[in-house]
Amino acid sequence: MVPNSDPIAPNLSFEQRLDASDLTRPMKWLWALSAGLIALDGFDFFIIGVALPFLQQDFGLGTAEVGAIAVAALAGSLVGSLILGSITDRVGRQRMLIVDIILFLVATTGTVIAWNATSLIVFRFLVGVAIGADYPISVAYITENVPARLRGRMVIGAFTFQAVGALLGAVTGLVVIYGFQALYPDSIQPAIAYAWRWMLGVGLVLAISVGILRFSFLLESPSYYLARGDYKSASKAASILLEQAIVLTPDTDPPNQTPKLAFADLFSSAYRRNTLFASIPWFLQDIATYGIGIFTPVILAALAFTTEDSLLAREFAAAQGSAIVDLFLVAGFLLAVLLVDRLGRIRLQIIGFLGMAIGLTILAIASLLHLPPRWNLAVIFLGFLIYNLMMNMGPNSTTFLLSGEVFLSSIRATGAGFAGAIAKAGAILGTFTLPFIRKAGGETTLLFLLVWVCLFAAGMTYLLRIDGVGNQATLKQNKTEQL
Repeated sequence: MVPNSDPIAPNLSFEQRLDASDLTRPMKWLWALSAGLIALDGFDFFIIGVALPFLQQDFGLGTAEVGAIAVAALAGSLVGSLILGSITDRVGRQRMLIVDIILFLVATTGTVIAWNATSLIVFRFLVGVAIGADYPISVAYITENVPARLRGRMVIGAFTFQAVGALLGAVTGLVVIYGFQALYPDSIQPAIAYAWRWMLGVGLVLAISVGILRFSFLLESPSYYLARGDYKSASKAASILLEQAIVLTPDTDPPNQTPKLAFADLFSSAYRRNTLFASIPWFLQDIATYGIGIFTPVILAALAFTTEDSLLAREFAAAQGSAIVDLFLVAGFLLAVLLVDRLGRIRLQIIGFLGMAIGLTILAIASLLHLPPRWNLAVIFLGFLIYNLMMNMGPNSTTFLLSGEVFLSSIRATGAGFAGAIAKAGAILGTFTLPFIRKAGGETTLLFLLVWVCLFAAGMTYLLRIDGVGNQATLKQNKTEQL
């Protein structure tokens, strides 16, 4: 119910009203639904790492096919971010979100019933397309519909649910593997044939639940309507969002307040640095994040649980380890929420990359020392904990946030989508090449290579930095440029 009174002066713009507003129920609801979609993304990206050993046995997969299945959703995400991000700026966040949810449900269903490696790759690719659209839609939704003073914490808070989804994926793997161990203690064949389907099936149930909730509340961003001069629709959406009767007019929000921009403008002299800053560190971060993240159970099994001679026992132990280290993904995001406004986006991103390098160095050293099993396990977990904590405290949070802050509203989803697509190119590079690097040079070579990637990313963040980005001075400057 929208009240009939407007306690704020009627000559204020929508942005001024938004920044003066408390956090309303519609804002909280939009945030929660965006967070739910991001949690699905985290679950679907990381559950495949738990399912892969069973898939490999069930379909008789070689190294190239394992890499293709692991990378399929990432390739789809690249396409979804690149294409659907720009479409979102043209057709609206709400309309694109409906298409996105439908695609996600259909594709997830396909992964559960896949009959061979090819069909699974196709359906995982389509899941990735839907996930790729989620990033620009979610960051645009939150950035445009919450007060500026809360924007950083709320965007990162929503992205925290990627770690929640990853943790849920690890727990799902534990429950499914334990169930097959209990039901079929004398045979591994039922687990090989059906465990991975149950794991991916949980993702389908989650997708249906989030889809039902998402369709229960649909609201377009007022900023989207204002950019197109539709003041009637903008007034209606703003009234619902701010929970007060509002009339927006050309006097409050003058036409062409935001320049009309297209995809090509991302590479113009005015925005090229913004595009590079949003894209390159995210590209480098995703090489490490997805290369390590998707294969965390595999790496744990190789480094810490080689003494387990049973597939189910080894993968159960690795899934347990994944669940524990994934807790620190959540902890890292919570630290980011607390520190993002105190330290600033850029400083937090650089600190995070350096911390990731330290964690990976510890893992590499552990692979060289040949310590007694108990000490070896402790050192490996220390490396993973530092890596996950610093990754999510820093670049895994800040790159997503910055992709929505460095572009104007008329090109925000396009810019965030392009940056996300470049990032997924890094994820594809890391995920697809990791099995080959492990096979050719072992875990030590792989881990030291990723150390250098993280150090290079810290340097590029510093070199490409846009000073003051994300603070109130920059927000005011952007508004002045728009006028």
